[in-house]
Order: sequence, then C-alpha cells, then structure tokens
Amino acid sequence: MSISRRTARSVRILGVASATAALALGAAGNALACNISEFSAEAKCDGTKGIISVTDVDASGTKATVSVFLESNGADAKKVGEQDVEGSRQGVTITFAEDWKPNATYRVHVKAGNQVDKDIPTNVTAPSTACATESPSPSTSETPKPSETPSSPASSGTPSANPSESESSAAPATSGDNAPSPAAGSSNLAETGANSNTPMIAGIAGALVVVGGGAVFLGMRRRGASKSS
Repeated sequence: MSISRRTARSVRILGVASATAALALGAAGNALACNISEFSAEAKCDGTKGIISVTDVDASGTKATVSVFLESNGADAKKVGEQDVEGSRQGVTITFAEDWKPNATYRVHVKAGNQVDKDIPTNVTAPSTACATESPSPSTSETPKPSETPSSPASSGTPSANPSESESSAAPATSGDNAPSPAAGSSNLAETGANSNTPMIAGIAGALVVVGGGAVFLGMRRRGASKSS
C-alpha cells in the first residue's frame, strides 16, 4: 500500500517540529544550568574595613559553596572563609571580612552540585591603596580655658588711697606718754635709803644693848659679893 504525498508531507512536518522542540528544550536546559561565568568577585572597602565580595547571577538559583583563599607566590597562604549562596537573575552578593593589604591576590573557588567545581577564572587583586582609617578627634580637655576673673595686680610701693581700718582706728599718742617713767622700786629706796632715820635708830638700839649688858654684869657682881659676906 503506497503512502500518499499528503501523508508523507505531514510526517515530515511533524518530524521537523519534534526536532525543533528537542533543540529548544536542550537550549533551555543549558540556559538554566549553573555556570562559573555567572560568578564574579572583588576586593573593596566597607567604610574603614576591607572585604571580599562575591556576586552570583545564576538564574536557576542553584545552591553553591564559595571559598576564598589568600594567595602567596602562586600557593594558598590561608583560607579567608567559606559561605553558601543561592543566586538569582538580579544577582545575590555575599561578603568576606578581610583586612587585605594593597595589591594582595585572592583565589575564589565555586562548588555547585555536580555542575560547577572551578575557580573564578581571574584571581581577585586588592586595590593599591589601603582603606582609610578614622582620624582621632582632638580632645576638648587639651584646649586651655580662659580665666574667668583677672588676677589681682601685684602690690606696689604706692600707698593705698584708703588706709586700713586698723591704722585709722589707732588712737594718737598723748604728750604725757613720752615722759620717762620712774624706775621700779624708787619709792622703797626713798623710804629705806641713806636719807632715812634708820642709822639713828640702829645707834640707839646698840647703846641700849650696851647699857643693858653693863647693868646685868653689875647686878651679878653684887649678888656674888653678898653671898660671900
């Protein structure tokens, strides 16, 4: 049984459509697959701190693990850190805190399931200038404060216009205070001095003593003579 031309033509059209659909599905699958080209990295400053930022623009949202390494002479000097990221068409960025030195080099590795296990093709090179540091603010305590009250002027040899109360209240000295005061005990000397009657009294007392002694002597002789007779 022969196939009509119309049937053969329909089969050919169906085959072409199937092939086209297969190619489209394949292209779509490749477009949704995670690719290393969808990752980028950069060293920059976040204020005064250095960071390494990694951006994932994978539209499929495949979970990927990103690792960052500091390079030295073509080898890993240290591992800065490791984080997971799920990209998007708009892009998702993750950051790694790193106090990088000017012109330092970093290697960024991406592992996304069984689709990607590669380094970002170009290593990250830090800027040639370090992040700016905060300048210390001047201390307010160092600023000298002006004196609120002026200091009193030093005393000079010029006498004060207003004499002190102690000087003005002192009583003037009387003329009689300038006369010499009599010597202590001068009145007693006048009473017992050479001009008094003391020598005369002493002479009379001495004479009486002599007279009394003679009288006693004479009385004793008379009493002895009367006893002997």
